[in-house]
Amino acid sequence: MKRRMFMKAAAATVTGANLSLLSTDSAEAKMSASKSIPKRPYGKTGEYISVIGLGGMVLKDAVQDHANMVVREAVEAGVTYFDVAPSYGDAELKLGPALEPFRNDVFLACKSTMRTKKELTGELNRSLERLRTDHFDLYQLHALTTADDIRTAFGPDGALEAVEQAKKDGKVRYTGFSAHSVEAAMEALELFRFDSILVPINFVVWYNGSFGPQLVEYARSRDAAVLAIKSMAFTGLPEGAKRPFPNCWYQPVTDEEKASLALRFTLSQPVTAAVPPGDESLFRMALKLAPSFIPLTEGEKNRLKRLAEDIEPLFSYPSGQFGVVKQKG
Repeated sequence: MKRRMFMKAAAATVTGANLSLLSTDSAEAKMSASKSIPKRPYGKTGEYISVIGLGGMVLKDAVQDHANMVVREAVEAGVTYFDVAPSYGDAELKLGPALEPFRNDVFLACKSTMRTKKELTGELNRSLERLRTDHFDLYQLHALTTADDIRTAFGPDGALEAVEQAKKDGKVRYTGFSAHSVEAAMEALELFRFDSILVPINFVVWYNGSFGPQLVEYARSRDAAVLAIKSMAFTGLPEGAKRPFPNCWYQPVTDEEKASLALRFTLSQPVTAAVPPGDESLFRMALKLAPSFIPLTEGEKNRLKRLAEDIEPLFSYPSGQFGVVKQKG
């Protein structure tokens, strides 16, 4: 099936998708009696990671002792998935020492916005040094957005070649990418067999932006795990408005009951894990909610649909952005 035809079919049928990650023989069901953060399979790799990840933005500008405490408490709560990037300020420098005592027991993901082999190789090695590790469990091409991103990163001497070389050298175990564009994500999935994708899976963009269903379905058809971001996002901030949460460029859901529904919406999809917003208080809220996760009921889904009505989604499909850039080539 051609990709564009697949996208249309996927969007229409994803609501009936087989949510095998939520089945009774899944890792989550096996741990249902535990108060620890549940785990789910990371694609078909044989790895299991916590359904909640700690995003490096939570540690940005933190005092080191505080960063150490946050990481230690997350690990003690059952978090095994950690995600960071050089673009997150000093987060790598704070996460490295904090995570060092637990490195052998966690799944560490990093990513890069570099698009050439030379640039990404340099950034990857610098990240390894900052994070005090000799390898990443997952390394991702970060924020694929335009046709130019794809053309350069996947072309000769592109960033993907660097990631593949790092994998051969034992510095990377699995490969992935992040994207806020359906078009870019679908193109990347078609061109290469990634182990996972990192994309927004959020009730507002899903219901109002038609963004998400086609990515989940196509990723699964390519045996790629889905890692979710923006699960507790709500909408954008007015232009020029002060950020109530400095590390969030958008307006998150802050009411705990609604945040629980938002997080449960994301985890009710066939995703492996969700990375909450990069604010410590919101991360702690997710940490509190995750152990008692149960899939949404139909009534709760309808409630979220009503809540999303007339709300401007952060992302939508089609976005037009990818296609406009692509025409330049």
